[in-house]
Amino acid sequence: MENQEVNELELTQEKLESKIQSSWYRAGRKLVETALQLFFSFRDGETPNWAKAVILGALGYFITPVDAIPDFAPMLGFSDDLAMMLSALAVVAIHVKEEHRQKARNIASRIFRS
Repeated sequence: MENQEVNELELTQEKLESKIQSSWYRAGRKLVETALQLFFSFRDGETPNWAKAVILGALGYFITPVDAIPDFAPMLGFSDDLAMMLSALAVVAIHVKEEHRQKARNIASRIFRS
């Protein structure tokens, strides 16, 4: 898969931020920062396609309304999303740059107003 083909998939910052804003009070800062770190790594032209495919799978799972554990389930709703993203982050960690982490922290601070 070419880099351009992967980048043209229907993953936008607006969709990701919309999902985060609609569920931030249940998601927790770790979930938000992890999702954003993965997103910025995905958008980086230097990230290889195999890593983008892993990231796309994790963020796609987070964004879609169908979950193994429904998001509205108390205490457990986002545990599958977080597990998916942390697993993806572990696999692609070498491609998550400090600039990705900093952007993620900045947006998470704005979302959580901290």
